[in-house]
Amino acid sequence: MKTIDQCDFNDKKALVRVDFNVPLDKDFNITDDKRMRAALPTINKILNDGGAVILMSHLGRPKGGPEDKYSLKHILGDLSRMLDLEVKFADDCIGESAVEKAKNLEPGQVLLLENLRFYKEEEKGDRDFAEKLARLGDVYVNDAFGTAHRAHASTAIVAEFFPHAKYFGYLMAEELKNAEKVNHGAVKPFTAIMGGAKVSDKILLIESLLEKVDNLIIGGGMAYTFAKAQGGEIGTSLLEEDRMALCLELMEKAKAKGVNLVLPVDTVIADKFDNEAQKKDVDSGQIPQDWMGLDIGPKSIALFSDIIKNSKTLLWNGPMGVFEMDNFAHGTRAIADAVVAATQDNGAFSLIGGGDSAAAIAKFNLEDQVSYVSTGGGALLEYMEGKELPGVKAINS
Repeated sequence: MKTIDQCDFNDKKALVRVDFNVPLDKDFNITDDKRMRAALPTINKILNDGGAVILMSHLGRPKGGPEDKYSLKHILGDLSRMLDLEVKFADDCIGESAVEKAKNLEPGQVLLLENLRFYKEEEKGDRDFAEKLARLGDVYVNDAFGTAHRAHASTAIVAEFFPHAKYFGYLMAEELKNAEKVNHGAVKPFTAIMGGAKVSDKILLIESLLEKVDNLIIGGGMAYTFAKAQGGEIGTSLLEEDRMALCLELMEKAKAKGVNLVLPVDTVIADKFDNEAQKKDVDSGQIPQDWMGLDIGPKSIALFSDIIKNSKTLLWNGPMGVFEMDNFAHGTRAIADAVVAATQDNGAFSLIGGGDSAAAIAKFNLEDQVSYVSTGGGALLEYMEGKELPGVKAINS
């Protein structure tokens, strides 16, 4: 793996793709800076070598041009404090401002370019746009795992212009190392915990996991489609009607492969989608007409926790219920506690798969008690599905 440890950045300008797509509140305060903090070791290595750093990132989903609310200028102050230096800012990523500021950048200095997605060419993977970005630096570093599954100009195409000077940053290298540990080096018993709203989002991943895991636990919104497929009543719970046959197919596949596919045996239901809703526990598949399932029940918690605590490798992607509402967060919290117990007491390796799972672990302040929390939800899922990520291929080729 070509990492930045193989490069001396002395007197070089490093063009670094980072993932600073952080959530901002209405006053532009960062509400979760994990992705920014994760890039600091790479930035500091370059600076300590005597190099200069040109950072490029996207923020949000701007539509067809610059929008103030998606400007990276809003994170400038926080980034400067994190690095303990004044980060310079270019109000464009390829225009005159960027070219001039990159040209005058001295060793030990950091320049942040404006949002790449203010240009539609970024997401189109435009070669001319990538070439303009490439002119700004001497070395290319990709440290943005969260966007590694996108064939964008700054993640996949720009590397072509640095045939002998392209590297993975520390975060990318760490993400890939931990994903590999689960994908191809899992110690048995290997348990995958799948949650979230839709079966359709996880089909390829589930099919890939059926080749590797001993136990596949399914919770969250997608479990209701499985329940309905088996003839259960699910009230107004989440349902993907067109995926019911697939659910039965997946259950058959698991059986044929000797995989223990485990579904909730009970569920916490509510009379409306509200933290203060009336709630009660019922057995799975027995939800009254106007009620909806919003969490796994106590029997499911006990069943799932027992399997998790006896596992040696754990992959968790997706919550067990609507964990954002405290009254329906118990299942997700219990699974988090079980993963922690397996890691701390049973020596298991636990990989938390980005997205909502990472948000849940952070909400419960358990990030330091699991083996690794991925910064890339979609990228990790595609990697686990066996796909080659464009951002990874660009460095390796």
